[in-house]
Amino acid sequence: MPGKFLMTAGLLCGLFPAAWAQVAVEAPSEPFVIQTFEIDEVLVTPLARGLANPFDLAFRGNGDILVTERYAGRLRVIRGGRLLETGLDGVPEVYAGEFRAGLMAVALHPENDSIVYLTYTKPIVVDGEPERTVALARGRIDGDSLAGVEDIFVARGLDRGIAASQLLFTPEGNLLMSIGGAYMYAGIGDYAQDASLHYGKLLRLTGDGAPAPGNPFLDSGEYLPEVWSVGHRNIIGLGFHPESGELWATENGPQGGDEANIIRPGANYGWPVVSYSRQYRGDRVSERPWSSEFIDPEIIWWPSIAPAGMIFYTGDKLPQWRGNMIIGSMMEGRIPGTGHIERVAFNSRGQEIRRESLLRELGARVTGVTQGPDGYLYVLLDEENGALLRLESVSRERAADR
Repeated sequence: MPGKFLMTAGLLCGLFPAAWAQVAVEAPSEPFVIQTFEIDEVLVTPLARGLANPFDLAFRGNGDILVTERYAGRLRVIRGGRLLETGLDGVPEVYAGEFRAGLMAVALHPENDSIVYLTYTKPIVVDGEPERTVALARGRIDGDSLAGVEDIFVARGLDRGIAASQLLFTPEGNLLMSIGGAYMYAGIGDYAQDASLHYGKLLRLTGDGAPAPGNPFLDSGEYLPEVWSVGHRNIIGLGFHPESGELWATENGPQGGDEANIIRPGANYGWPVVSYSRQYRGDRVSERPWSSEFIDPEIIWWPSIAPAGMIFYTGDKLPQWRGNMIIGSMMEGRIPGTGHIERVAFNSRGQEIRRESLLRELGARVTGVTQGPDGYLYVLLDEENGALLRLESVSRERAADR
């Protein structure tokens, strides 16, 4: 079951290795059981195999599951537990000339789940030269195609570091969009503090891609009007706490110093002026890990886990995990084959009390993590022959049948 990897060069980070060859991980083909702390046995069921480096997923009311395949730039459909052979036509052309560029987040309009939102690396031409940026596209599902697809938002600036992007609708119907790509190794760490760029920021948009009313810089012009918070390196995970309603975001550091932050409108999270991280060569990103002028992280990972998708679990299929943060990890400590899911438990005051790492035996990168409308936990394995897994507690009746 565990995957095997070969290294060909030093790694830059979990999301953006410089150059390395990955031997295909064999996704599980049969259900299996894992042991965990709060739940004695958790059943892991493969629902679909053959996904090519899946990144994100969304559930429609008719039972369809939409999955983005990052490098291939395809939007696949899982229907009735079966992965359809072809994806939906009409997906925008994605820039896939470098590692980790491509099709990323997928979100469905909360009032009409035939309306699809996608973030992707957009190929553009500047002064006759090929370039790239990050864009938000919107289209409507019409049979086996996306119709009326258009870019409703295009990030200002050029993507020099393969920026990741995530989407999340807010309870009032606005759309949060992260744009990462503020990397010190590429000489663009300052993007996160640059008021003229969208990179290294979290944005809040309307469903039409315009700046949402009430955005903190809409009137002042201190930052671009779409900006909700600043000073981020690379946010991939977004989720609302089920009790407090607070917005949380997980953020990739380079070598250590991954973060989980509570996001406040207009707040600055400090990257790269302050950081608990080290550069890939070993020296500190900053001599100051914190400062009173910036918001300090709620959770830090050292070594790094390259956090990807995240949720707060609220369902009934894993009842002992209610209120826990579940995060996808692409690799730990810059070591290939160490991806997993990370479970963080909190006390009644919202303070972290426990972490647990699960699914390490698969040796696979984990990107998308979400709770389905049915209450199950769903996990994407980001591999060349990736898979969608479903997790649930093993009931006494099922245990007796085994």
